[in-house]
Amino acid sequence: MREIQFREALREAMNEEMRKDDKIYLMGEEVAEYNGAYKVSQGMLDEFGAKRVIDTPISECGFAGIGIGSAMNGLRPIIEFMTFNFSLVAIDQIINGAAKIMSMSGGQFSVPIVFRGPTGNAGMLSSQHSQCFESWYANCPGLKVVVPSNPYDAKGLLKSAIIDPDPVIFMESELMYGDKGEVPEETYYIPLGKAKVTKEGTDVTLVGFGKIMKVVHAAAAELDKEGIHAEVIDLRTVRPIDYDTVIASVKKTNRLVIVEESWPLGSIATEVAFKVQKDAFDYLDAPVLRIMGGDVPLPYAPTLIQEYLPNPERVIKAVKEVMYVTK
Repeated sequence: MREIQFREALREAMNEEMRKDDKIYLMGEEVAEYNGAYKVSQGMLDEFGAKRVIDTPISECGFAGIGIGSAMNGLRPIIEFMTFNFSLVAIDQIINGAAKIMSMSGGQFSVPIVFRGPTGNAGMLSSQHSQCFESWYANCPGLKVVVPSNPYDAKGLLKSAIIDPDPVIFMESELMYGDKGEVPEETYYIPLGKAKVTKEGTDVTLVGFGKIMKVVHAAAAELDKEGIHAEVIDLRTVRPIDYDTVIASVKKTNRLVIVEESWPLGSIATEVAFKVQKDAFDYLDAPVLRIMGGDVPLPYAPTLIQEYLPNPERVIKAVKEVMYVTK
């Protein structure tokens, strides 16, 4: 199977769906003439023209609102934010508009729209450009929230998001656009709301999503060397969350460690931990542990960033704690 970059997988997903349906269009800052800030939309202006690949002013509130209005009138926009930090300028449109129009109109209007762009830290970009808003958007009924971790998932999930009848928040990572992975040439879709067991194991369940899966898999590989076999689950979608897959794994391993880049309070990890203790309490042999980002604005200094972010060493330590391994 061929290997392509994460950005190429996203581009293929958009190209394939836009070729099928002329109601789909892409809009955002630098998506057209500049070929995308991260070159995700490279070549799309040449193929689809300026009416379907649209450069905007630096006005997230404005072009998010235009996208929502056009979706209510039968189009299927893909709105690119240069980062989800900038989506805060448009959060009223997303939360009070896109997420609620279906219910407030009594089903008269649907909003088939995708808001996509990078989330989380991307190196030394400091506090205002390094935030994780997955749990913010996942907390809002009416939205679906997708966070892929590899090119294969990125393409299949984005294709499903584009044809979904509801608004989808599709969160990527600047640090993953150059990642390569195997992606088939034939058409495929990955259903939203279904997690994936990426590694089978018997001793402990590790759960994550997005680029933090690199940390999770690195930790699992080191644990294997020590005879501790972790089962790894990639949530892929954080609204809805596939609790069934997580709980089935915990019933097998009896231990759970959740890894997430975001702040601890009100996190996706918090919600997964609650659900597991509620529905699989009798199967737990140890308390559920979380490995989170720091409970502070992300610093600029690289040494402080290393202290802030989850890493394989912290995951391994947590696994040994839930397994009561003292050496």
